[in-house]
Amino acid sequence: MKKTNFLKEMSWKAFVERKDKTNLAIIPAGAFEVYGPHLPLGSDTLVAVKIAELVAERVNSIIGPTLEVGDSSMLDDFPGTITIRPESFKSYLVDTVDSLKKWGFKDFLFINNHVGNVPVINQIAFDHRENNELRFAQIDYWRFLKTLDKGIVESGELAHGHASEAGTSVLLYLYPEIVEFEKSVNEPAKFIEQFPEIIQYQKYGIYSESGTIGNAKLGTKEKGEQLVKRSVDKIVQFLYESWNIEEKKHELQQSL
Repeated sequence: MKKTNFLKEMSWKAFVERKDKTNLAIIPAGAFEVYGPHLPLGSDTLVAVKIAELVAERVNSIIGPTLEVGDSSMLDDFPGTITIRPESFKSYLVDTVDSLKKWGFKDFLFINNHVGNVPVINQIAFDHRENNELRFAQIDYWRFLKTLDKGIVESGELAHGHASEAGTSVLLYLYPEIVEFEKSVNEPAKFIEQFPEIIQYQKYGIYSESGTIGNAKLGTKEKGEQLVKRSVDKIVQFLYESWNIEEKKHELQQSL
């Protein structure tokens, strides 16, 4: 039987054996929303799960439940968008963390690919600040990639637009079989905020007709591979150097 890092794939006895070796739970979080005409609605969730898996292959950790859907109400003018109210998302997340705490987890790393989930995850972490036995960290993945893209992307800041060069590249590397690259577009934002320093609450459709902002046509599998490898290396470095999480002596080797 293939060794797994996913809690959902373990028997309870296998879990007890694995849990004895780690206090780290990795929790993927994503969304179901438009991600251009060429990428699946679940892109955020799919990438979060795969990055969690790649990190878990290199450190002693267990991957907890995936939070598949977040608050995507801003994008619900596009067909297929599923949205969870923030209060519902927070309640579900609190129960998830409490369950993992019950079984002895003390370190919680969120691999989060949806910006709408960021403040809710922050709230959960802040609520635990007085407990010195617990540690929380969040990787806001698409924003995290901006710090690691030197020499890789070609379109500057717009490379990290919605479903643009960076996102398309990552999906081409991780899930090439579900990318319809021939449908990718180059679409700059059709609406520019005159007062970007003021938070406003517009529907996403005013910015993009396709769900893409930027040039997705510049996406390549090779760029995605570089971005993914840099990001995983950086996350593992954090866990090893900041949290002292032990790296596995024998890494699992799985082809993407």
